[in-house]
Amino acid sequence: MTNTALITGASSGIGLELAKIHASKGGNLILVARSESKLNNLKTELENQYGIQVTVIALDLSQPSSAQALFEQTEARSLQVDTLINNAGFGGHGKFHERSLVDEQAMMQVNMVTLTNLTHLYLKGMVERKQGKILNVSSTASFMPGPLQAVYYATKSYVTSFSQAVAEEVKGNGVTVTALCPGTVATGFVEAGNLEGVDAWKNAKTASSVAKCGYNAMVKGELVAFNEPSLKFMINWIIPFLSRKLVLKISRKTMEKSTK
Repeated sequence: MTNTALITGASSGIGLELAKIHASKGGNLILVARSESKLNNLKTELENQYGIQVTVIALDLSQPSSAQALFEQTEARSLQVDTLINNAGFGGHGKFHERSLVDEQAMMQVNMVTLTNLTHLYLKGMVERKQGKILNVSSTASFMPGPLQAVYYATKSYVTSFSQAVAEEVKGNGVTVTALCPGTVATGFVEAGNLEGVDAWKNAKTASSVAKCGYNAMVKGELVAFNEPSLKFMINWIIPFLSRKLVLKISRKTMEKSTK
């Protein structure tokens, strides 16, 4: 039986690497992102290399109607989604009151609302078939407030919480939901989010290593996956015992841009 995975944000970074992993295992793909040309190039590469079928759907997931439009397109083409990977997302640097509200609203739409809508639309079929996997790409940022990235951190907090709650609801139905919570990752996220000069990205991990961690965790049906043991230890055993003010101070410090 062919395992078809729908991956959002598949044109670059973690999404692209997840597509490569799934294709290497013989799975068909539905690739979603704004750039149709990049998706078509990836389609050609993966089909030629692995002999799979790749469907390209170019959509702007910041549009409120995008999830429904995507679902209707896959239904019209009789494409059954066995694996849903909600990878699309973006951030933005700066003080909340100084940032564009339109940008923040688009971030909330992509990171939370579209992710929620897609999960709802495709989860029903998975539960009915008693088989399916969902991977929601979140972040270690989801475990604390994020001064200078207030909305981004908050959206990822939602993703991690939402994923775990839904995972519990569908437990025993043959469906699993996994939240991938990596630390900093070397992708286009830095440039897109105006994060150049932020020290936290000096030791960023590769997108391929994060994708491998997330994919393996999804296959195993893990609840929350961290790509770095040190981050997992910090989140579980250090941050909970610090004062809120200290956590805020540390969090802000990691997001401040270097003046050197």
